[in-house]
Amino acid sequence: MAFNSIFAWLMKKRIHQIDLFRKYPDEVQSELFHNLLEQGKNTEYGKIHNFSNINDYEDYRKHIPLMDYESLKPYVERLMQGEQNLLWNQDTHWFAKSSGTTSDRSKYIPITHDSLYDCHFKGGKDLIALYYENLPNRKLYNGKHLIIGGSAEINEFGNESYSGDLSAILVTNLPWWAEIRRTPSKEIALMADWEGKLKLLAENTIHEDVYIIVGVPSWTLVLTKKILEITGKSNLHEVWPNLELFMHGGVSFEPYRKEFERLMPGKNMNFVETYNASEGFFGIQDQFNKNELLLMLDYGIFYEFIPMSEFKGKNSELALSLEEVEIGVNYAIIISTNGGLWRYILGDTIMFTNKQPYRIRVTGRTESFINVFGEELMVSNTDKAIAEASQKTDAHIKDYTVCPIFMNNLEQGGHEWIIEFSQKPNDFERFCKVLDETLRSINSDYDAKRFQNFVLNPPLVRTVEKGSFENWLKSKNKLGGQHKIPRLNNSREFAEQILQSQQANNTVS
Repeated sequence: MAFNSIFAWLMKKRIHQIDLFRKYPDEVQSELFHNLLEQGKNTEYGKIHNFSNINDYEDYRKHIPLMDYESLKPYVERLMQGEQNLLWNQDTHWFAKSSGTTSDRSKYIPITHDSLYDCHFKGGKDLIALYYENLPNRKLYNGKHLIIGGSAEINEFGNESYSGDLSAILVTNLPWWAEIRRTPSKEIALMADWEGKLKLLAENTIHEDVYIIVGVPSWTLVLTKKILEITGKSNLHEVWPNLELFMHGGVSFEPYRKEFERLMPGKNMNFVETYNASEGFFGIQDQFNKNELLLMLDYGIFYEFIPMSEFKGKNSELALSLEEVEIGVNYAIIISTNGGLWRYILGDTIMFTNKQPYRIRVTGRTESFINVFGEELMVSNTDKAIAEASQKTDAHIKDYTVCPIFMNNLEQGGHEWIIEFSQKPNDFERFCKVLDETLRSINSDYDAKRFQNFVLNPPLVRTVEKGSFENWLKSKNKLGGQHKIPRLNNSREFAEQILQSQQANNTVS
């Protein structure tokens, strides 16, 4: 197909620009830094913080405060009401709904024209460019591209302001080169009812010639199960013989890899990871044989990094520029972006694996968390839920920890709670129910994954005898006030150690 050849040529042209920041990363970031300040100096935020008098990064680091969502929120609320030129010198009408904070069920990240086209869409285009660099002569644009979003409803706030999942905003605004091969229709892709959407997604794509699937691993497994159920096939290559690329991100792929290799077993099948969020597009796996991501340096994002050993939330100013980082150190990411985020604490942690060029691995969150299925569960969420459940069932908690139950053979995943009670609940089933209901009420991402048990089953709660956690600490030589029980963990290692050393009473809510 002529169009496929032309598109491949255009994609490869982008490689030259990528090579520039591979070879000259510090220069590219410095130029971008000064451009951001120029764009922001006449905004309300830029005037308040005197951007016009900032000459270099040292000035910026010294005089501009770190920002978290609580300090961003007043600007977001005003932007949603129609005020402009507050954070960026473009009208801002789109807001990506993301997982919430301790005080809000959801947070809303401003999406500007620049951040949409020069960051998010540029990242998608670059992924294809790097794919062609690794595998020349592919024919991706001969077939369809299946994009799987979550709950993708667009909400209108008035004053021409709109919010929705990032996936919904991207689908609504897709450029022509992406839209012409996308499946399913926008009407299906933007449905808010996931149960109805799942059925239509499957029914409307099984007769297409799909070459690419884009999605979060957990949602993709749910759809795969539905497609195989409808078609009676044993794997997706029996449905789509030309399927060759799964572009995934949002959560770690490793717990899912074996299952995806079983479900997408074609000899030409490739799994490529991306690192993107509502706040921006950050990294792409540019080497298929290595589990690391190329940090993308020309997307309108200026990066800073704080060693986690020094990280103390928004009061910390111990930030480092890109050229100051070291390999093997765990860093919190700070970003300044063409979406109007200024020294914004992203909440993610990364570790550099290489500096020529800069490649990273995502290591977690600045808070203890579980994000195996995209649920973004934080300690502040679980602490509140367990307190509510205890209060309503007259229970007293000694200690607890939570770990994931990984999907297996297309079975839904879940969370396993291991709890040591000093006083057990008067109604154990109600305790488990309140635990789940509270989490759903305060965390929109958890709620979405729990809807109709599509991704997450109800929590599995296990009780252990008194002294179990203390005995574990003692066995690890960690008794003492400075050592704490890990509340949340993306792996099962700690939980399995507790369960193996302790006879547990198993109860499923």
